[in-house]
Formats: sequence, C-alpha cells, structure tokens
Amino acid sequence: MTEALIGLAVLLVLAFLRIPIAFVMALVGFAGMAWVNSPTAALYNVGQTAFDAAINYELSVVPLFVLMGNFVARAHLAAELYNASNAFLGHRKGGLAMATVVACGGFSAICGSSLATAATMSKVAMPSMRRFGYADSLATGSIAAGGTLGILIPPSVLLVIYGILTQQSIGKLFAAGILPGVIGVLFYLFAVRYVTWRRPEAGPAGERQDWPQRMRALSSVWGVILLFALVMGGIYGGVFSPTEAAGIGAMGAFAFALLRGALTWQVLWEILEESVATTAMLFAVLIGALLFANFINFTDFPQALVRIAMQFQDTPWLVIAAILVIYILLGCVFESMSMILLTVPIFYPLILQLGYDPIWFGIVVVVVTEISLITPPVGLNVFVLRGVLPDVSTGTIFKGVTPFWVADIFRLTLIVVVPWISTWLAVYVA
Repeated sequence: MTEALIGLAVLLVLAFLRIPIAFVMALVGFAGMAWVNSPTAALYNVGQTAFDAAINYELSVVPLFVLMGNFVARAHLAAELYNASNAFLGHRKGGLAMATVVACGGFSAICGSSLATAATMSKVAMPSMRRFGYADSLATGSIAAGGTLGILIPPSVLLVIYGILTQQSIGKLFAAGILPGVIGVLFYLFAVRYVTWRRPEAGPAGERQDWPQRMRALSSVWGVILLFALVMGGIYGGVFSPTEAAGIGAMGAFAFALLRGALTWQVLWEILEESVATTAMLFAVLIGALLFANFINFTDFPQALVRIAMQFQDTPWLVIAAILVIYILLGCVFESMSMILLTVPIFYPLILQLGYDPIWFGIVVVVVTEISLITPPVGLNVFVLRGVLPDVSTGTIFKGVTPFWVADIFRLTLIVVVPWISTWLAVYVA
C-alpha cells in the first residue's frame, strides 16, 4: 500500500507542475511497476498494454464517434439547433442563453464531445447574444455549461470508456444517461432564469417569432433527429452493437454533410486530420492510465480500500460522499478523461462490495466529471471558450459558470439520492 500512496503523491505533484497527464500516468506506472516487480515486468507491461489497447475492438467506437462528431460540426447542424431553440425561447429574458443550453443538449446527442460542443456553440450563439446586449458572463457561462452535456447525453465517449473499464453494457449506460441529461438541461434553464431575475440587464429579451416561423425552424432539425434515431434506435432495437452503431453514425454524418454541400476535399482532410489527432490524444491518456492502474492493482491498495470501506457497511453513503468529494477536488486539477481512467479502477471494486448499481455509479461519475469541466483552475470548457473568444477574460467566464456549477451540484445530489433516475431506462435495454 505504501508504494501506491507514494505513486499517487508523485502523480499529483507532476500534474500540478502541468506535465501532460498522459505522460505522467505512464511514467509513474512504469516506474512503480519496476519498483514493486522488476524493470523487465515494467517493460512488458508497457508493450502489452499498448498492444491490447490498439487491437481492442470495443475501443474502435471512440475514433468513430469522434469522426461522427466532426462531420456533424461541419454540417452546420448546431446552427439549426440553435435557431430552432431560439424560435421558442428567444423572446424571454435570458431566452438566448436558454436556447443555447437546449441547443447544446441537442448537439450533444449527435456529437458526444463536450469540448466540440462548447467550441461549436460559441461560434453559433455568441454573436446573437452580443447583438442583443447579453453580459459576457452569462453568454459564455451558458455555452461552457451547456457544452458539458456532451459527455453525458448519448452517444458519450466517457460512458463508452467506463463501460469498457467495468465490463458494463454500453447500451444500458447510454440509456441511463438520457434522463440525467434532460434534468441537466432543465437545471441549467433554472440557472439562467435565476441570473436574469437577479440581473435583468444581463439577458434582455430577444425578438418574438410567430408560430409559422417556429415550425419552419423546428422542421430544419430533421437531420439531428434522424441521426440520433439511427444510432440510438439501432442500439436499443438490437439491430446492431454500440461499436457498429458508431460506424453507421459516422457514415450517416458523412452522408449528411456531403448532401448538404459542406464537404470539399480540403474540409474532408481537415476532419480526418482532426479526428486522428483527437483519437491519438485519447488513446495516449488511456494507455497511460492503464499503465498506472496496472501498477496500483499490483499493490494491495485496492484491497486495503475495500477493507476500509467495509468498516462503513452500515453507512455506505459515507463512502459515496467521500468518493464524490475526491472527484470534485480532482476536478480542480485533472481533465475529465484522465479522472475517469485514473479513479474508476480504484473505486469500482468498492462500489460492487457495498452493493451499489454499477450503471448508476457510471452516471454519477460522469455527472461529477461534468462539473470538473467548469471548475477552476482547470475547467477545460472555460479554456476552450477562452481560446475561441480571446476578448473575454478567464475570470469573466468562471464568474458566468458559477450559477451553472451550483445547479450541477443540486443535480448530482438528486441523482445520488434518487438512483432510479439513472437506472429506470437502462432496465428496458437488453
């Protein structure tokens, strides 16, 4: 156990020094394995882990969903989602921010990436909100927070990774993420309403559209509905597996972008290049995390945690509360993928030992990871917006996401206290 604690301490120190987390986890995992076993075993661990990750059929869903999201982003579906949401909500105080949140939720259903959702919606929604005099804090806060829905509403890459790490059904995890995602949208709408109640000038009302205009705007999002129904309907209907669904979804997104005239050879090359770069980054983090997890599992640290947890068998909620506090603290330092890959192999045995539903725990993990995307000082969604909107300060964006962060804490509490919110739909998936 001592070796594992020293390894965790070294990992945290190196992470605070801003060394790329993939390299940190790989380095500590390699050094730790060499310490507790032998250098030969450490070298074998590196080669075997990288090879297994590269040939894992289930992991092929990751680049395919990334590719699907990139095709969708270039097909301008985000703009149509925003226009449809704006048609129904834009005339209210804070209506454009509400429309942004709803559009983020819809875009997440066909993208699966938080960072892509935030970056795309900033280009679509920010000009309109500035034109109507919205405060930069509310405008950027709604985009950054809405973007976090991309890792929960299916298809979600993080849910895929969790399913692979824990050998849980990806289809059940996708179903379990729908209702918490919808609740997230509703809580974010309440957050916007609260901000405009306190400061009406932060989100003035926009133009009211009549019903014919609303119906026209709504009819333009048929591509989103069709693509979502194709991917998720195929999974839940038992027509194809999640991996096959990712391939069909990527092909459908390609066909849709092609038919809309959004693709040229140059754009296609950029999409492929971006997808390869994103996939390489994700797999680098994944392999580094697996190396570190193998080192931790080689010590008696997981068994020690289980023994400690069993002392609280009569009050298991204390263990859950401690895990959530750890996640929130780690969210101040780590990005979402690293956090899940680092912690799930450690905490998952505790959850099983205490009798909790692993599907429910997967949703709890992803929701608390969502919170990390807008938690200072890291808050990746905040820094994505900072890069896209260089004239808005980081402090302004963090100020803007604060009401949404509070809304997320309430949502997390609700999901923890009422588990059926996560498990209800998953029961109906084979």
